[in-house]
Amino acid sequence: MSTGPGDEKDLSHYRADGSAHMVDVSAKATTRREATASGLLRTRADVVERIMTGDLPKGEALATARIAGILAAKQTPFLVPMCHPLSLAAITVDFRALDDAVRIEATVATTGPTGVEMEALTAVSVAALTLFDMVKAVDHTARIDAVQVEAKTGGTHDWTRDE
Repeated sequence: MSTGPGDEKDLSHYRADGSAHMVDVSAKATTRREATASGLLRTRADVVERIMTGDLPKGEALATARIAGILAAKQTPFLVPMCHPLSLAAITVDFRALDDAVRIEATVATTGPTGVEMEALTAVSVAALTLFDMVKAVDHTARIDAVQVEAKTGGTHDWTRDE
């Protein structure tokens, strides 16, 4: 039987009887932890330009999506049942225009006993949903794509997607 990451034996949110529970992190070291996640809002090039210049019928999308992402990161334990409530030290949400997409990147940091990957993913996801809501009047075929963790530091090991 394999014991690598992702094996059933490593599913720490489940008890031996299969019932879900919140993991006890009280014995874990308190360290600085940071995670970065990214995602894409895929749309037409003309819509990307309108997003980046603030020229949409619903208004300036980037500021709205940034605030939505920051607020969402703070609400993660209310949205994802097994996430621990954390005191978040920093949250950034940034955007970059691509030919047919807007790349959304969120970085979240804390000092504590557990990581902030879920908070970074939540920030990206809600920022992407907000952008989608603001562009659907001009491109109903826009889509959210490729939401993923890019890197994390702190805890027992650091990790980046490039590895």
